[in-house]
Amino acid sequence: MSSVGTFQLLLPAFPSSSSSSFTNKALSLRPLPFPTSPLQRHAHHLNHSLQHLHPISKSGRNFRSFRCLSGLSPELKTTIDKVITSEKVVLFMKGSKDFPQCGFSHTVVQILKSLNVHFETINILENELLRQGLKEYSSWPTFPQLYIDGEFFGGCDITVEAYKSGELQEVLEKAMCS
Repeated sequence: MSSVGTFQLLLPAFPSSSSSSFTNKALSLRPLPFPTSPLQRHAHHLNHSLQHLHPISKSGRNFRSFRCLSGLSPELKTTIDKVITSEKVVLFMKGSKDFPQCGFSHTVVQILKSLNVHFETINILENELLRQGLKEYSSWPTFPQLYIDGEFFGGCDITVEAYKSGELQEVLEKAMCS
């Protein structure tokens, strides 16, 4: 469960072996604990974009699939803008800073922690619409995606190279002073 998400997507049940249709036809959102930080409040708006997802029932298939009406709707773009400007450093990653779920995400988290930088993370595995929308938003196809002072900085490879050259430290110091 993401530290910034305020709603959880409840997916329709899988079709049973004796039935080829979903037992629940609609997606629903279940409230989670009340958002306490500005980042959590902005992330709440991300979840409203989930209403653009519609389940597609495929006869005889035992997996869930979705049709996205838009990869990056104007509402999602506005919300991503608010999220990345709500903190100086935001990392969209697989997992969380306390439990990275991919080696590249883990690497960037370790770099930021080694620099004693305050940063927020958002788990893109919890929201497929956000995951796809961010790829279009940043014109960057992979994760993690690091944003510093509201601007896309790069993925893991760029962050590692910038760390080794000292550029990352300079950019972070400048961001923290602005």
